Amino acid sequence: MSLRKTLAVLATLIATGTAIPTPSQTETSSSFPHLNELAQAKGKLWFGSSIDTTSDSVKDDTYISIFNQSAIFGQTTPGNTMKWDYTEPQNGVFDFTLGDETIALAKQTGKKVRCHHLVWTKETLLGAMKTHITKEITHYGSNCYSRDVVNEAINYDGSYTDNITYAFQYAREAVQALNADIKLFYNDYQISQPGTKVTSVLNNIITNVQSAGDYIDGIGMESHHSDTFYPTVKELNTVMSEYAKLGLGIHITELDVACESTPCSTSGQTGQAQAFYNVIHACMETAKCTGMTFWDFNDKYNWIQPSTNDGAGDATVLWENCTAKPALTAVEEVLRGESCSVC
Repeated sequence: MSLRKTLAVLATLIATGTAIPTPSQTETSSSFPHLNELAQAKGKLWFGSSIDTTSDSVKDDTYISIFNQSAIFGQTTPGNTMKWDYTEPQNGVFDFTLGDETIALAKQTGKKVRCHHLVWTKETLLGAMKTHITKEITHYGSNCYSRDVVNEAINYDGSYTDNITYAFQYAREAVQALNADIKLFYNDYQISQPGTKVTSVLNNIITNVQSAGDYIDGIGMESHHSDTFYPTVKELNTVMSEYAKLGLGIHITELDVACESTPCSTSGQTGQAQAFYNVIHACMETAKCTGMTFWDFNDKYNWIQPSTNDGAGDATVLWENCTAKPALTAVEEVLRGESCSVC
């Protein structure tokens, strides 16, 4: 039976300028560093990776053997299959089949799940939003350790829509009705460095939601960076401390670092390694930052592809042939509390 068919069965039961190097050894489940165990040894809850059960990654034996190991990844996030377009493709018509596959795979391989996500800002009708949030939270229940309630709601200029507090209120009510312990998060990009978006998150989103009630538990820092533009550890620590002052938990939710030109050059790989190192270093130093998630770990399956991103890509810690980049060494070293030897 194919993995895809196996997942479907499990889900039904649960639901009701240099060329790419070619190192001599392909990373496998036995040689890949045990990132989750390393993170947990330093007091973090998990180190994880996203998965998309609709992609060919689940048919890639080398890839899936790495993903499946709980010593390597102790948490996962569905890349797309729990988003509104998938779970409610028509108004009032719900289909949780694909999301159920992710839950099944997580249960099979001993992983927590960050369920991602309930609403974008475009879903503005409150009645429809409440129905969607309640239905999805009720369906997945405690299979989700945490949830991104609202995703990417703030514009570059700091402006935002006014339905965010309602989304968190509806989510909290649904969680309370289940008597469940599900952490509720706001998730966004470019909120890793001081600036307009961070100010809006702090002074508008979080403050407004907290003022309305006990509705929000944490902030998801997406952490999409590049080999030439990424935050320093000091900048990350500054922002994380501001979130922590408001009592929020912090997750690094979608970590990848694109090389602005591909194949990624030697200098690009060095910058990429430094970016990964900085983000994880800051999380390891921040008590309120409890987990980190790669937005995939192999270039072949990452969402940033050169053909659709003006030549940018190679954004993960493994090349397409599953050989390691310096970035993987940097990640292992920072989790061990060591200096970066490849940055």
